[in-house]
This record gives sequence, structure tokens and C-alpha cells, in this order.
Amino acid sequence: MIRTESLTGTAVAAVLDDLARLRIAVFRDWPYLYDGDLEYERDYLRAYQSPGAVVVAAWDGDRMVGAATGAPMEDHADDFAAAFADRPERLGEIFYCAESVLLPEYRGHGLGHVFFDGREAQGRLLGRRYSVFCSVIRPQTHPMRPSDYRPLDGFWRKRGYAPLPGVTAEFDWKDIGATASTRKPLQFWMKEL
Repeated sequence: MIRTESLTGTAVAAVLDDLARLRIAVFRDWPYLYDGDLEYERDYLRAYQSPGAVVVAAWDGDRMVGAATGAPMEDHADDFAAAFADRPERLGEIFYCAESVLLPEYRGHGLGHVFFDGREAQGRLLGRRYSVFCSVIRPQTHPMRPSDYRPLDGFWRKRGYAPLPGVTAEFDWKDIGATASTRKPLQFWMKEL
């Protein structure tokens, strides 16, 4: 039986290592192809110890099998403010639904909805008007793209999200088999809460 919980405040710190390990495992797959390490993850995940951040976690017994993170957009301003510079929405109106990671054997059972419901609820609690996330842009012809890959666009659209034309960001990470990090483009999606 899978249990889920939304964690905020000091409760987030207690699960960051579990979350880091889960991110390393899940993001190794397409489309991220992330060659992660625990030290980088610990540093990156510090943003989710800020006021207003949430981790929606899924547990099978005492094992974290999935999680989704979210935070006020201004907590990520260094990375994403430029993408919204020409938009009418202010960063203070936006809740950023960051990562959503779930082990493959737990997919297809509604946890994706639980993850979005929890993050959107946190955004509303904070008085945010918009919810956004970004997806990785990879070429259709990428040699590591699985032949049976199904993008999540349909799921996101059913949740009310739509891509924001021209609103992209770039983020660095090291791909599997690479010797250094490289910049990857990310497409923002948004819905009104």
C-alpha cells in the first residue's frame, strides 16, 4: 500500500537524502539522461528548505518511491527570472512545480495527479495565481531516445497546463557518458490556479 504526504518546513530536511537518491535514479532515464551525484543533489535540494516549499512524497513502507517538489518561483529566480522577464506574470504570483520523480514500477496508478494536486494546493495556500513547471527539450532524433517513449504532454494538458510559447530556460547537468555538464533547454508550461 502506497502512502503519500505533503511535507513542508522542517519536515522537508528529513527526506532530502531519500529524494536525492530517487532523483539520481529516475533522472538517469530519458529525457534527462542525468549522471548525478549525491553531493550535487544535496546542494541543489537546499532550495526546498525555504518557507513555502513543499515535497509531496510517496512511500512504499519506509522506502520513498516517488516525490514531487515545489516552491515559490522567487526561490528559483536566479535560474528562471529571465524566462519571465517579458511576461505579464510577476514571479511573486507564480508557484513553481519543480521535479516529479517516480520509480517506473509505480507509474500508472494516479500518483502523478497526487503530486500535482499537492503542489497546486501549496501554491493556492500561498496565494499564488499561477502554477508552472518546465520540461526538458530533446531532439526527436537523439540517439538515446527510446523508440517507445511517450511524452507526458497529454497528461499535462488534461491538468490544464499549456506550453508558454517562447518561454524557455536553460539549465546545466552532466549527461550519462559525458565528461562535463552542458546546457539543456527547458520549456515552461503554465496554468492559472
